Amino acid sequence: MKLTIGGGLKLAFRPWVEGLENVPAEGPAILASNHLSFSDSFFLPAVLDRKVTFIAKAEYFTTPGVKGKLTAAFFKGVGQLPVDRSGARGAGEAAIRSGIGVLERGELFGIYPEGTRSPDGRLYRGKPGGLARVALATGAPVIPVAMIDTEKVQPPGKVVPKMIRPGIRIGKPLDFSRYMGMDGDRFILRSVTDEVMYEIMKLSGQEYVDIYATVAKRLIAEAAKRSAQDEADGA
Repeated sequence: MKLTIGGGLKLAFRPWVEGLENVPAEGPAILASNHLSFSDSFFLPAVLDRKVTFIAKAEYFTTPGVKGKLTAAFFKGVGQLPVDRSGARGAGEAAIRSGIGVLERGELFGIYPEGTRSPDGRLYRGKPGGLARVALATGAPVIPVAMIDTEKVQPPGKVVPKMIRPGIRIGKPLDFSRYMGMDGDRFILRSVTDEVMYEIMKLSGQEYVDIYATVAKRLIAEAAKRSAQDEADGA
């Protein structure tokens, strides 16, 4: 199914890509990417010869009915791995264990350090728990990736994509093996994460915002609510 979906995406959208030579032909590696669109997890695997496994909500795989079965088959086919995200800490631990398992099999593991899609196209602070802990537990190289214009292909809330040509820039691998065994040190985790985010920023050209994307989404929602209330009060 990966070949069918990947081939269809490349034919329809013709994504351009730079730095393919930075992805190893074999062996484990972590692809750490910015996150602009739901479609990021499809475009990146489409341009690679190797399978990339991302984390996905378990609900995508357990929805009942014909539609649910088709959705589950689709996500499995493109390399999505179900993780139960009920409970913030449990979700994080499950994702970390899953990522370590993928890398121990010598495969590619894809992760979005921001933790969620950017609400406005800017790059937000990386969460240190997942990416850094998986990297330090396995010694796998971290390859920074920048998705370009995917938010224009499928803006949040839109089902039908626009025929816009997106891009992908893949940076040189980062080696953090010197920190192996130090995944319990929060300062090391923060340092590793920040170094990766800096490389992603250079590749993407995005404006960097030093808060978490989840906080930004909340602030945006609160501002929209206040604006709507002000309009209602003034009516």
